[in-house]
Amino acid sequence: MSDINKLIESIVQFRDEREWKKFHNPKDLALALSIEASELLEVYLWKNPEQANLMKVKEELADVFTFALLIAQHYDLNVSEIIQDKIKENSIKYPVEKSRGISKKYDEL
Repeated sequence: MSDINKLIESIVQFRDEREWKKFHNPKDLALALSIEASELLEVYLWKNPEQANLMKVKEELADVFTFALLIAQHYDLNVSEIIQDKIKENSIKYPVEKSRGISKKYDEL
């Protein structure tokens, strides 16, 4: 079992012990993910990146990962596989020779 699967198993166990699965439909998980991502952004608001509170970054990032992993678990998605697939897709959109050091979107390269 991969580390990611063990992590998902721990999250699901935590959720199920509290009988929260009934609240964790894909829509509400996506909303929670967005809210937690906004809370992560708030850590950086009005600051230089190096001024962000690292403990708060860790807390909010953990929440973001948790809700993202629960969405993947709901649909029985293989997290490693979907990330690798996305990397392959992006490598086509953003070939090194055209995108190195450039922040333009793929259709502007």
